[in-house]
Amino acid sequence: MSEPASISLGIATRYATALFELAKEASILPALEADTTALAEALATSPELRAVIASPMISREDQGRAIAAIAARIGVTPLVANTLALMSEKRRLFVLPQLLANLADQIAAEKGEMTAEVTAARALTAAQSKKLAETLKARVGKTVKLNTTVDESLIGGLVVKLGSTMIDTSVKAKLAALQNAMKEVG
Repeated sequence: MSEPASISLGIATRYATALFELAKEASILPALEADTTALAEALATSPELRAVIASPMISREDQGRAIAAIAARIGVTPLVANTLALMSEKRRLFVLPQLLANLADQIAAEKGEMTAEVTAARALTAAQSKKLAETLKARVGKTVKLNTTVDESLIGGLVVKLGSTMIDTSVKAKLAALQNAMKEVG
């Protein structure tokens, strides 16, 4: 990890930990989870919002007004709104994506959940998703939420990332392994 990325992650972690602890103390973790999801969706769907929080050319005041308007539109809790205002005042909104990811991880850990990043060659049916979640739950002993994406280049199969474990059953990986084995032979 590069030094600036490490510094950004450190900043995001400190804000996320403080926000999580305050929400836990106030017994508003479900509301914090909803706010985190809503803000993450807003960032994911709005390139303009990502540009506003990342640009050093936009003044603190303009960033503050923009994030306050988004927070009001989404209807975030006062705790989250105040945190966003503080981050804007301190020119720290650029770490918002990392902060939201960190918060989601802390909330999931508190609830005894894990998130598995699943990449499939084709979209999974509801039954397949349910079966995969149950299989992963049996393996790790925690409820597993699936974050599924489709990558047709896999040809078939799945790539599952769960914590530090990666399971690659894709045809693409098997073909690559076969190709390497053939190179060793010849």
